[in-house]
This record gives sequence, C-alpha cells and structure tokens, in this order.
Amino acid sequence: MSEPIRLLVVDDEWMVRAMLRTIMQTAPDITVVGEAADGDEAVHQARLHRPDVVLLDIRMPRADGLTATERLAHLTPRPQVVVLTTFDLDEYVHTALRHGAAGFLLKDASAAEMLAAVRSATRGDAMLSPKVTRKLLHRFIDADTGRSEAARRLTVLTSKEREVLVAVGGGLSNTEIATNLHMSGATVKTHVSRILAKLNLTNRVQAAILAHQAGLLSQA
Repeated sequence: MSEPIRLLVVDDEWMVRAMLRTIMQTAPDITVVGEAADGDEAVHQARLHRPDVVLLDIRMPRADGLTATERLAHLTPRPQVVVLTTFDLDEYVHTALRHGAAGFLLKDASAAEMLAAVRSATRGDAMLSPKVTRKLLHRFIDADTGRSEAARRLTVLTSKEREVLVAVGGGLSNTEIATNLHMSGATVKTHVSRILAKLNLTNRVQAAILAHQAGLLSQA
C-alpha cells in the first residue's frame, strides 16, 4: 500500500480549516499533516512537514496566498498547490497560475471535488473547477499573446506530443489520455513531462491554456 498523501491546509478562518480537515480525514489515502492561518505560516509549516499538497486560500493576512504560492514553488521537495478561490478573485487566480499553482477550486466545491483535486495534484493531473476553467481561459486568451505566437511555440512538439497536448487542453487526466490514445500511463506521463520541458511551462494547467490560445481545441 502506498504512503498516504501528505496535506497542508491553509486558510485564515479556523472554521474553514476545520471543515477542510474534516473532509480530508474521511479519505484513507490523505493525511492532514498541518494547518496554517496565513502565507508566512504556510511556508513555515511546509518546510516543517514537507507536504505533498498544500490546499491554500488566496486572501489572508500577512503574506497572502499569492505570496505563499510563489515561495512554496522554491521549496525542495516542492509541494503541489491547489488554490481555493471565488468568482471575484479571477485576477488572483491568474497570478497564482503564473506562480505555479497546480489546481483551482471554488470554495463552494463539493467534498468529492476537493478530494479529487488533492489526488489529482499528487498525480500531476492538475484540476480546475469547470466554472473556473471557462473564466480563466477567457482571461488568459484575452490577456496574453495571440494565436499566432502560441502556435509558433508549439512547433517544437512532435505530432504525438501535440495529440497529448490537445487531450490535456480538454481537461483529461493521464489515465483518460492513455485510454483515448491507446498508450500506457507511463508513456503519457513521459509525453506530458516532455511537453512541459519543451514549452518551458510549470504545469499542465499552463499547457492547457496554451493549447487553447493556439486554437488546438477548435481543430480537434
């Protein structure tokens, strides 16, 4: 049996932390190793407990979630960060993604969605709430480089890597990609790693956005 996922819960409201801990403790494969009430404490606790995943609120006193996400990205080993957000925080989601956040969930997400997000982050299958995805993609496509520049960046990919990137852009997990493209899970993981390295991206959320910017999903 594999080791349980080590989780750090970060929110400035103790009731929210208690709720998140209660949800996470229902899962036998997740262990809450610590809690923090602000970004400074989150980084300290992460250094102390070395979590696999940090479930992190954005708006907090002292160092906020954006600052914490950026600082957590420099730790070794680096934990995966799943950001809790609300509709009115889209501009913060944009920045958190830049700092390497691996997933985003609305605060009204179901317990099942929260558990799935933690597991997905651990596997490297970044998770976006469907509601957040639509708004986030529109924001990035409006704000960032145009389609021609995005398409130019993808010229370094092989045809198979482009197929995998389309699947990533469609929100599929590695397991789903393996089934759809008739590959092993290990092969998919290798392709995703190569895509991220070639495109100089931090995670598959950024890869999905680039795929949308380049118009790959409209061609699929």
